[in-house]
Order: sequence, then C-alpha cells, then structure tokens
Amino acid sequence: MTDQNIVSQDVNLKRLFQDFYRVPSYQREYVWGEQDGRGEGGEQVDEYLADIFNEYQNATSDAAPEYFIGTIVVCREKDEVFDLIDGQQRTTTSYLTICALRDALTELGDVPPEEMKSQIASTSVDWQGETTARYRLDLQYEDAAGVLSLYADGQAKSANREGTRSIRNIGNAYDTIREFISVTFKDDPKEIRRFYGYLTNKVKVIRIETPTVTKALKIFETINDRGVGLDSMDLLKNLLFIHAKPADFEKLKNTWKAISDAIYRSGDKPLRFLRYYLLAMFDADTTLREDLIYDWLQRHGNETQHTADPVAFAKKLLNAAEAYEKFSKGKSVYGEPEAGIENTRSLGGKSIKQHFIILLAGRHLSKGNFSRLASEIEKTLFVWLVVGVAGKEYERLVVDAAHKLREVKDEGFEAFLDATLVKYRAELNDRFHSTLQNLRSYELRQFRLKYLLSKITQHFDLLAYGPSAGRSMLTDYTSGGNDIEHISPSGPDAAVLNEFGEGAQDVRVIQRLGNLLLLEKAINRSIGNKTYAAKQAAYSQSKFLLTKCQGSTTAQSIGVADSITKAMDKIASYPTWDKAAVEARSSFLADVGRIVWNTVPSPDTT
Repeated sequence: MTDQNIVSQDVNLKRLFQDFYRVPSYQREYVWGEQDGRGEGGEQVDEYLADIFNEYQNATSDAAPEYFIGTIVVCREKDEVFDLIDGQQRTTTSYLTICALRDALTELGDVPPEEMKSQIASTSVDWQGETTARYRLDLQYEDAAGVLSLYADGQAKSANREGTRSIRNIGNAYDTIREFISVTFKDDPKEIRRFYGYLTNKVKVIRIETPTVTKALKIFETINDRGVGLDSMDLLKNLLFIHAKPADFEKLKNTWKAISDAIYRSGDKPLRFLRYYLLAMFDADTTLREDLIYDWLQRHGNETQHTADPVAFAKKLLNAAEAYEKFSKGKSVYGEPEAGIENTRSLGGKSIKQHFIILLAGRHLSKGNFSRLASEIEKTLFVWLVVGVAGKEYERLVVDAAHKLREVKDEGFEAFLDATLVKYRAELNDRFHSTLQNLRSYELRQFRLKYLLSKITQHFDLLAYGPSAGRSMLTDYTSGGNDIEHISPSGPDAAVLNEFGEGAQDVRVIQRLGNLLLLEKAINRSIGNKTYAAKQAAYSQSKFLLTKCQGSTTAQSIGVADSITKAMDKIASYPTWDKAAVEARSSFLADVGRIVWNTVPSPDTT
C-alpha cells in the first residue's frame, strides 16, 4: 500500500481472522452485551445470531447464500497488526462466537477443527525471523482488562463477570451465544460444525484499510455520517480524535472515558446529556434534535472550539457530565444534597429533565445562589405542569433562561430571576389558582398529587417548627409511610352519608383537592372509612400540623411557642365536614398554593 492508498476488500470471516487486530486504547468499550435493570439484554448479539441463522437455514447441500454483517475500518501498524477503528462490536462478537463454538464442541467431546483454533490465536513471524504468539483480536482499552484472552484460551467459566462494563458485557454476550448454540443445535456436534462452516465461509464484511489512523477516523466519520450506524456522541468522539494531536490521544481517551462513565452513572442517555449541554452552553435552540446534533457541531466549530482544541472541549464536557451526574442524584453542582433538585424529581418523575439545562448553565453560581436557582426551578416547573403548559413550550422558556443565565454574575442573579422564572410564574398566577381550586385527584398523576399535598403540609411545619434534617427534605412527606387521605371516603356508609349530606357520593366532590390531606399510613389504616366526627381525634395524633388542625377542637389543643401559634392562625379548620367545607378548603389550599409556589410574592412567604 502506498502512503495515500485506501484498499477495500470483500472478505469472509475465515479470511478476516487470518490477520491480527487490536482495538486501540482510545476506543469505547464493548456494549453489545449490555443488560437492562431487569437483568435482560444482549439484544444486538441475539439479532446478530438470529440474522445469520436465518440465512444459514436457506442453505442446501449444494449452495448457501452469503450474509453481509457490515463494514470495518482498519489501519495496519508497523508490527503488521491492524488497528480496528470502526467495527469493534461486530468483530468482537464474531470472535466470541468462534470461541463459543469451539468450547461447545470441546465440551461435547469433539475435537475442534485446527482452522477454528487458528482463527482464535496463532503466531506471526517478523522479517528477522522472530516468532510472536498472538490472539487474533486484542482489546487494548483499559475497560476490557484483558478479559477477552480468557475466552480465547477456553477459560470462559473462570472468567471474571463483574467489574467494568466491558467485562460484564463480554460475559453476557458469550453466555447469549452459548445459549443460542445449545438451544438451536441441541448439543449435536455435527450441526454445530455445519453452522461454523457457514459462519466462517459465508458471513462477510467489507474491510477498508487506510494508510494512517487519521484517514481511518475520517472514513469512519463518512460511513457513519448523519447518525447512520452510530449516534452523534460516537461521531463527536471520533471528530475530536481526528483533530487531536497523536500525543494527546491518551489524555483525550481518559477524558472521554470519564465522560462516558459519568453519563452512565447518571442513568440517562448520552445523547440527551449532549443535547442539553449544547442547549445550555451555546446558542442552540429547541429545534436541535438528537439526530441533528452532529450536523450542528459541524456547522458551529468556531463557537464550540471542539476542532481547534479538542482536549479543552472534552474537559469542559467532562465538567458538565460530572455535574449532570450529581443533578440526577438530587445533588447540587457542589456535590451536596439539594432539596430543589430532589423535589423536582418527586414532582416530575424521572422522564422530565429539561430543567437540567438551566442547572448546567448555572454551574458558575455561588452555593447560595445555586440552591436558590434549584428552588425557583422546582416552583416554576410545578406551576407549568399543573396548568398544562406544553413540554415544547416550557423547554423553550428553559432554554431562553439558560442562555441569559450563562452571562449572569452572582450580583445580577436576583434581577435574572425576576426577569425569568419569577415572571413566568406570575404570568400564570390566575390560571394556577383556578386550577388548584377546581382540581380533582384524577386530574394529576398520583406521585404529583402526593408532591402537591406534601409541599403544602411541609410549608406549615416549617413555619411552625423551623428547618430540621427531616422537615427540610420533602422525602419525609412523600415517603411510602404516608398516605393521601380522603376526609370524606370515596366509599361512604350510611353514617357518612347522613353526616356529609348532599354530594357524599359525587366523585366530583369527593375527589376535590379540598377533600384530601396527608396522613401517616398507620393512622389512616386505623380510621378506615369512619365519619368525620370519628376521624378528628385521629387527625390530632398526626405529626403534620396541617393535618392536626383539620378539626377545630384539635387546633385549640396545640401551640405553646409563638411560631406554632402564628402558623396555626394561618390554617383553616373545619368543625364539621360537608360539600361547602370541601369547597372552602379547596379555596384555602389554592390560596396557600400561591404562597408555596410563589406565583404572587407576598409578606406571608416569610
């Protein structure tokens, strides 16, 4: 090959594994065997085997169809070993399949073909006559920890299955292949040999050989352009290596691995993180979809500087990924528990993370201001969700605010809040109040309804007793130890019907917000569907002040400290319970809601 030539070959696996390959240390880990939270996974390995087997079944005694599994990109090094730049997943899986077929034959007492053995490991002789024993495939990135050699040596049973992602994924992939062989070929050595013959002779790849690693990386980019084959995160990594100096490869490799690990620990998708990072830190808008990220990066290199200084860009991305991981665990950018972030998870569920865009843009703020930002985001997001602001609309507002926040210094932070999050809530004040006043429980998801009641309940406890380790975190209220109590039960007996009067069986009344309160599970079980008169004494046993004060006789028996008395004075109590009381309490809670979520700032918030 001359210095500029690119050679493309159509080869079967037999020919492919007559050469030696290494996956360079800067490549990403093996991911095809990844399992989900239920312990299931390896879908790509299953599909790989199923697709090959489907073609294999079309073979006759005279001929068999070929099957193409894709393209790989390689660069030959001085030691005659090919660096595998693209195609690691399918090449590693093919290699593991040959190892698994050999092991299956061995365990059945059959002698594997010599050709099969030489496709797993062999020797090479250099021009000086020195012989070197090598595996046909060597994974050099740290995450692999040399585990593939154990499978190559027939020691799969003793191979470590815990540790890094690659160690687990390789083990999962091998187990998937062995299960496929056992189930499909019923431990018949003849059938296993026949399938191996098809695999090695008829399964093909296109191998593109380039003269330099840089050219290989550029071909990789071309093959996978616009997200075909790989996603924007992989293409970005490749792009950084293209523009990095070879001397920086090790540094860039380590930084990228740290980025990947942080996103993995966050439990989120890499592309979501990357999109949110670009929306937060650059002038991208919400039309930037995940599948358009790579194109956007190609057009905005002057802004991101990812091509001019790829190592510096990667370090910035790492800083953001580490912050993102903290946010996903309810922590601030400083690594401390942050009530606003944790509470937002309670009200939004795991799927709503658009607020991370503002958090990423506000990483430069002081501790106090960052906590305030998290709290303001929590309030604003709840207001949006309750009044039904569409996801696309509030994402647009989030991105607009993030673009402003990037340039805000601590001394200008209050003005920023007034112009954005506080303003957004104030504009929705009337809708928010009306929605709460008329809210029925079935109009909100259960976890969001519990958040609502918990926040209002917490509000009065904090007024009365002040902050504490338990009261300051909403989890003390939203935990499974507390129930949403229907003051007038949804399944009333004759006594309740007689006591409550009109509306006792009307779901539109019984499911009103005013008919709900937060109550400890043990107390709730003890009172069942009793009348209101019977429940009042039980409510007085609650540790939650709002619940204690539900009945007027209970309210009079509490309060020594001045702060408790002041808090009690703000709580509406109801000596009797009927449709009018439900209506009145719904209005009361809606009024409190405007204070808790600060849609109209007032002296009562202190």
